[in-house]
Amino acid sequence: MPINRLFREGKINPEEVERLNRAFTFTLHSLSLVDRDDPFCEMVARKVIGIEAAGTHDPREIAEIAAKEFGGSR
Repeated sequence: MPINRLFREGKINPEEVERLNRAFTFTLHSLSLVDRDDPFCEMVARKVIGIEAAGTHDPREIAEIAAKEFGGSR
């Protein structure tokens, strides 16, 4: 799962990990991506982390924003 590799050790708490993993999963589903080893998934993971860092904390809202930015919608 590429998103976990992107977390800075000691900089993220378990609640944030769970929230980001949920947002990442929702986004992949919205974009119909199945293979988490696909290099595109790393771009999605970075986008999800960036959206959360900018202040959006609801996993579904993060996923919606990320999917729209990649041209997908649900």
